[in-house]
Amino acid sequence: MERVRVARRDGGRSRTRPDHLGGDKAYSSRRNRRYLRRRQIKHTIPEPRDQRANRKRRGSQGGRPTGFDTTVYKRRNEVERTINALKNSRAIATRYDNWAYIFHGTVTVATIRLWLRP
Repeated sequence: MERVRVARRDGGRSRTRPDHLGGDKAYSSRRNRRYLRRRQIKHTIPEPRDQRANRKRRGSQGGRPTGFDTTVYKRRNEVERTINALKNSRAIATRYDNWAYIFHGTVTVATIRLWLRP
């Protein structure tokens, strides 16, 4: 997360803290959640069934349930599936292009093909 840089539209120094972070159940550890809370980054990470059961088993000592927004999580899933569809193009999946602007053009063409697909 220390290497994250979010460019500003008006120029200037890049932000190092995103507005929101989405992840899957693999990133739901207590350490990750504590890190995100400390940096005041909102997140949507589902809680695995075993962690939920352990929290409930502990009762009041288990803490409160994690907040989870299903609509934000569905959007994350859509983005992930779109990226996987783009990777069906061999040139994107293997990144044969040596220059960034050529790779950007390849991604643009693949995106247009995906968008025009019936």
